[in-house]
Amino acid sequence: TLTDEWPELVPGPQARRVASAAYLADQWLGEQAKAQELKLELTAKPGRVLLHGHCHQKALCGSAGSAAALKLVPGLDVTALDAGCCGMAGSFGYESEHYDISEKIANLELLPALRAEPDATICATGTSCRHQIRDLTTRHALHPLEIIANALR
Repeated sequence: TLTDEWPELVPGPQARRVASAAYLADQWLGEQAKAQELKLELTAKPGRVLLHGHCHQKALCGSAGSAAALKLVPGLDVTALDAGCCGMAGSFGYESEHYDISEKIANLELLPALRAEPDATICATGTSCRHQIRDLTTRHALHPLEIIANALR
């Protein structure tokens, strides 16, 4: 909202300055660690992580920042999925009249990618994405910050 909508709602240099300083929390954490502004003591957590970025995130800044933050955890093999939309689309998939189309969208790419790796940890940046994954696969998707928090010493 701050990067995309704020400069349109409140035009001017101050709004643009706020927009340019706004980051997703996991992206910011990764950048701080990379710049050595922050030292994280992380325990090795070997294993595969499949990262599904929220559509809005992918449209605005991509999921590379989330992937970089996850890669701070020693031993994680992180794959950012190129799996399109989860089908939830914010509140769209919560509406009963959209359930079938929402499920069809999830089954185009995302769910087959998750089924192909049943032992991988699933990571999704969007709340609605995590709900969709849980509801359609019974697997629990974590936010990147949850994975990093679980690795803190």
